[in-house]
Amino acid sequence: MSEKYSKIESLIKELCPNGVEFKSVREIAEILNGYSFKSSKYTEKGIRVIRISDVQKGKMSDKDLKFYSLDTKKEIEKYLLKENDLVMSLTGNVGRVAMIASVNLPAGLNQRVACIRADESLVLTRYLFHFFDQDSFETEAMSNATGGGQKNMSTTWLAKFKIPVPPLSVQEEIVRILDHFTELEAELEAELEARKKQYDFYRDGLLSFGDDVEQKKIEEICLISRGRVMSKDYLKDNAGKYPVYSSQTVNYGIFGNIDTYDYDGEYITWTTDGAHAGSIFYRKGKFSITNVCGLLKVKDDNVNIKFLSYILATVSKKYVSSGMGNPKIMSNVMSKIKIPVPPLAEQERIVSILDKFDDLVNNISIGLPAELKARRQQYKYYRNKLLTFQEIQN
Repeated sequence: MSEKYSKIESLIKELCPNGVEFKSVREIAEILNGYSFKSSKYTEKGIRVIRISDVQKGKMSDKDLKFYSLDTKKEIEKYLLKENDLVMSLTGNVGRVAMIASVNLPAGLNQRVACIRADESLVLTRYLFHFFDQDSFETEAMSNATGGGQKNMSTTWLAKFKIPVPPLSVQEEIVRILDHFTELEAELEAELEARKKQYDFYRDGLLSFGDDVEQKKIEEICLISRGRVMSKDYLKDNAGKYPVYSSQTVNYGIFGNIDTYDYDGEYITWTTDGAHAGSIFYRKGKFSITNVCGLLKVKDDNVNIKFLSYILATVSKKYVSSGMGNPKIMSNVMSKIKIPVPPLAEQERIVSILDKFDDLVNNISIGLPAELKARRQQYKYYRNKLLTFQEIQN
């Protein structure tokens, strides 16, 4: 990589030794605002509606797609997107960007999503993508957004935002290097996804049992309890080294850290309320949980706790209710779930196999997850280095 980077340095030294010009976004691109698509008119297929939720960190989501009838094409013509258009979220996690690919088309731009259509005689769209995909831009966009809980970024602010615009040949070399990293990352992500599907296949096979295997309710196997209310202020006032787990699933469900703990040993926790209701975690060590988590302590000597966590993870979501718009799986429901209980030796054999698979697909310290993490860090390092320029002094 040092050889590739030296080429960039040579180009900069030759073409812009005194710095590069910084231009506002409106000087180098057209900014388009979206159309107010009506959800009541969504169809099963047709023109894809590009919403805020579709614009994830550096990529388009392929989940929960929404469409508009092809018959409306003329009505929404000026909001139709083109291949390689850059789109940006303007509400919520503002400043996130993604590029429109041919597989996304035909597509229409929804309100609160902006399209940045580059003047490619001045700036490459992929250069803009890498620049805006930086964490530093998202941080600046958030700090300049308005609103309390739901942040809103204006296209007026975006239009005035200045970015370094080196000569096209420099941009091309930067894009070539950074695209190499993103391609490697995409390959690793695809391989990891394939491994996860393989893991799911073997897990489901290993955890499928016939009628000859005894079934037991969770209340027969475990002591069941629930966490306590802990606010962010409480965590701040009692900061320490012991983790507090809550309803989210990112970062292993850690909500914060405090100076005491409620539990010490091996347990299973589950999310009782919210979008991640029914999420199962095996816990070991000293920790606490909030009131949106339930706790299982195995009391049956013939049940391996890791086996229980694996099998619950495959069935718990089936018992989540969505009453009043808030998904829940409370203790009274959890207690009645029946699971197969094969002989302990068989449970331990299954756990040994699944632990190895789980490490391969989920452990960020080894295997593909570790390699993917390293690639992402490498990409961020070079992106920051390659996109940092001295502004030319006129």
